[in-house]
Amino acid sequence: MAGSNKSRFVKPLLFLLVIGGLGFGIYQGVGLALNSQSAVPERKHSLTHIVQRRPLTLSLKDQGTLESTENNEIICQVRGANIITSVVGNGTYVKKGDVLLTLDSLFIDEQISERSKYAHWSRSGAEHWRTTVKSRELAVAEYLEGRYVTELLQKELELIVKESDLLAFNEFLTFNVRQFEKGYVSADEVDLWRRRIDIHKVDLDVMSNDLSILKEHTKKSEMARLEGELKVAKAQFEASDERAEADASRRDRALEEKEFCTVLAPRDGLVIHPRAASWKWAPDIVEGGTVYKEQVLLLMPNLAKMQVKLGVVEAMIKNINVGMGVIVTLPGRTPIEAEVSEVADIARPPIIGSGDVVRYDVIVALPTLKNLKPGTSAKIEIMINHVDEVLTVPLAATIEIEDNIYCWVETAMGVEQRLLKTKPGDDVSLIVESGVRLGEKVIMNPLIYTEAPKVESEIEEKEPSETSVLGMAGA
Repeated sequence: MAGSNKSRFVKPLLFLLVIGGLGFGIYQGVGLALNSQSAVPERKHSLTHIVQRRPLTLSLKDQGTLESTENNEIICQVRGANIITSVVGNGTYVKKGDVLLTLDSLFIDEQISERSKYAHWSRSGAEHWRTTVKSRELAVAEYLEGRYVTELLQKELELIVKESDLLAFNEFLTFNVRQFEKGYVSADEVDLWRRRIDIHKVDLDVMSNDLSILKEHTKKSEMARLEGELKVAKAQFEASDERAEADASRRDRALEEKEFCTVLAPRDGLVIHPRAASWKWAPDIVEGGTVYKEQVLLLMPNLAKMQVKLGVVEAMIKNINVGMGVIVTLPGRTPIEAEVSEVADIARPPIIGSGDVVRYDVIVALPTLKNLKPGTSAKIEIMINHVDEVLTVPLAATIEIEDNIYCWVETAMGVEQRLLKTKPGDDVSLIVESGVRLGEKVIMNPLIYTEAPKVESEIEEKEPSETSVLGMAGA
């Protein structure tokens, strides 16, 4: 009886305990689920920066190359393609008269031999025609002053003799006619003298015609022939002389180019190869390489007048002006104060591999320093502007999102995202025109706050979209 009463109390008690355990478990599970849904992960930042006003120097930092303002260019003076047989090493110090470079002269030696032969041959022909010209000039004078005068005098003398004979024959005829009338001579004798007179008259006419022909025709014909031969001789001489001069000029030029095949140092100093100079894209000067006339072979820079050349991107070149201060840092030297001496108006030629980056050459003149070597790299800082008091924020505290710059500010209500209106600053900070105020704290690790509450302008932009969503849900 007692055992049955005990079991009757135990069963309800166990049932109540099971029900209570289930209820507690359900309560704890629902609580954990609610807590997991409502909990926001805690974001922690360990570093902030107080926005403040400070003086700021705006500068451009870049890398440049050291070079000389005066380079003595040694240029190839030999025509055609020439093979280098020897060349001094890049960066070698030489003395005046030292051999810097030699070119293969075998082809030039052959040209000298060939052109010498043609030069002598042509000169021989020219001298032959020179003698012919002299001879034909004398022939003209000899005819005018010699043969023509002699022929003229001879014919005039013969004509005078004929005229004299004709007068004598006329007198003999008159005498014989008188003798015939007296009966001392026969009629045949008179007729003989008359025939002689007729023959002399014919001869006299012929001689008169020969004299006129000599004066009017023979002289002109002979002069034309002699002068024509003289002109031909002169033309042949001029052609031969010109050919001889051309062949001699080719020979002399070959002789001169043979001397140019050995390049000597014009002065004491440092010798560098063109490829080592900044932005010189000539073929390498090496043994066995090929060079051409007017190509720069070597450079001898004036180490007393040095400069630094650097390429400034198109976006910054408008801020660079002649006379701006520059801090130049060379390897192993203390920084040097200099200034911009030249700014290029035209962009430098594009370089393979540089993409679409456009650069302009900027020259920085250096004071006289010792032991400077062209081609040395130099760190350049150009002082563009200096402002006394401006509001700044660190670059590390900003993020650029879709061409807008944001920062995150620590406030009493939490962390807020701010849209900034900025201007370029130095390497570590930006100049702020609006978005933050003096004394506010900006977060230095803003990447963990990309979902922080937005400022009023951004919240207002999102309200219409949220309202429309709620309206659609209610509908």
